[in-house]
Amino acid sequence: MSIEIKAPQFPESVPDGTIATWHKKAGEAVSRDELIVDIETDKVVLEVVAPADGVLAEILREEGDTIQSNEVIARLVEGAAPAAGAAAPAAAATAPAAASNEKLVNPSARKMADENNVNVSAVDGSAKGGRVTKGDVIDHLKGATAAPAAPAKAAAASAGIAMPVGERTEKRVPMSRMRARIAERLLEASQTTAMLTTFNEVDMGPVMELRKKYKEAFEKSHNGTRLGFMGFFVKAAAEALRRFPAVNASIDGNDVVYHGFQDIGVAVSTEKGLVVPVLRNTENMGLADVENTIRDFGLRARDGKLGMDDMIGGTFTITNGGTFGSLMSTPILNPPQTAILGMHKIQDRPMAVNGKVEIRPMMYLALSYDHRLIDGKDAVQFLVAIKDMIEDPARILLEI
Repeated sequence: MSIEIKAPQFPESVPDGTIATWHKKAGEAVSRDELIVDIETDKVVLEVVAPADGVLAEILREEGDTIQSNEVIARLVEGAAPAAGAAAPAAAATAPAAASNEKLVNPSARKMADENNVNVSAVDGSAKGGRVTKGDVIDHLKGATAAPAAPAKAAAASAGIAMPVGERTEKRVPMSRMRARIAERLLEASQTTAMLTTFNEVDMGPVMELRKKYKEAFEKSHNGTRLGFMGFFVKAAAEALRRFPAVNASIDGNDVVYHGFQDIGVAVSTEKGLVVPVLRNTENMGLADVENTIRDFGLRARDGKLGMDDMIGGTFTITNGGTFGSLMSTPILNPPQTAILGMHKIQDRPMAVNGKVEIRPMMYLALSYDHRLIDGKDAVQFLVAIKDMIEDPARILLEI
């Protein structure tokens, strides 16, 4: 029986997608739930798996083709075996490969290796029979970045592009669909909003002491969930958004949309670019719920498993450049949201405390906001409210 393999249903905010990588060729056998093709959209890379055991009979759309929601991209014959004509050449090709000790390489891995000038024979395969996967190539590139003798090569590999060291070379590669969309959105934010940033600083000492005191008890009570800083900032932001509805609002044409819920996006960096999964109804979440969900987002973002629904919506965003060592920055808005909070590196600094100089763990906070809707007074008071709650965490619980 022939089965149509279709692209997933895209949400309204995603008009189309692009065939990124075919993991199987026409005529090859596939197993149920085996990965067949990656489809790249503006927000995420979607994986399409085989609906049944059989043979991939026909590929209708090639890599790089733009496809629509639910479009038929291939056909699978359920229960069939690979054609004898196709199996024989494959077997014939295997013998010389074995004789020359050529490694088995997945198509997506070979493509990434070619794009980054990596010799696949130098990559250790982790799959059955020593087969090299895309993840093995990524690990190989990461390993290259750790070589102390080649800092230039390391910097290039960390960006996903391997370049010869000491040579004046250039390499032109097309932007991925996701990177192009990120660039478009950032430019749109700077051109269509009256963006302004206000700063403050917060003493992280009280939160750090609270974490130290209750870290083990928290993990035991919440099935191993670790108590991090982001949970405190999400809960503080949720309370501050409740107090300042304009910061939680969005602009739609000539209308202002006020939201009766606090859906907070958390910026996550991935190899393909920045993604912003959304925590829903944070006003009803506990610290453990927040930390668990953020950890889940991070793991799925790393593995490319985030779905469309994870990143749609959001009334406010938090980004933490401190994880990369940023001391201060001006975060860019995520339209149609009207504000974004930037966290930064915690650094010991001399501070005046009760007339004396003390060394305190300080963090700079930045709030970028759309001045078309949010007045400077509200923006400053919103940021001060977050500062007060972080410096006295009991305020979060008491909502004061």
